[in-house]
Amino acid sequence: MPQPKALLAIAALSLLAGCGSKRLEPKHPRPQPNDWRQIASAADRDRVARWRQAWITGLDKATGAGNAAQIAAQGPLLKPDLPLDDPVLPPGDYRCRTFKLGAQSDGLLNYVAYPFFTCRVSAEEGRIHFAKIDGSQRPVGDIFPDEARRMIFLGSMMLGDETRPRPYGRDAERDMAGIVERVGPYRWRIAFPYPRWESMIDILELVPKE
Repeated sequence: MPQPKALLAIAALSLLAGCGSKRLEPKHPRPQPNDWRQIASAADRDRVARWRQAWITGLDKATGAGNAAQIAAQGPLLKPDLPLDDPVLPPGDYRCRTFKLGAQSDGLLNYVAYPFFTCRVSAEEGRIHFAKIDGSQRPVGDIFPDEARRMIFLGSMMLGDETRPRPYGRDAERDMAGIVERVGPYRWRIAFPYPRWESMIDILELVPKE
């Protein structure tokens, strides 16, 4: 018959085994919301809601400053109301460049076209992840489903030699909200209405790298 000390030891081992089995149980992460409205700040929901006003104002300023020919040369890219079906960006690397339309204040240009850089689209944790990977201003974030012909980007702006993006919602000055649309067989855009700096609207063009 086991002695009292032996019984205590057996009980202790059983308790430790039970605790160990609990620690080994896998923890399932809480599913992330996939409705961008549940994630976006009130200010960014407002920016997205007023996208067309920003676009028309930016176009009017850019055209009035003598840039009509440059704008027309981009075809549907810089024009609102011309999205195509299937706005989903396939994973891969893209050539991407930004157009700024309409200055927010005097002394700034009403039309700026930047050179091409590199952007990357990937699938991460059940979401479409977007990142501009070179240049001094680099949007990084996630793309969410919305209407049939558009998706919504929520992310933040990386600057200079920063190596990590700030999480969306951490810094309102860096937060970004944009509308993702397809405007050609292999051509997409992300329109950022009322960005924090410089312009009335930024249009980021994306074409797959060959």
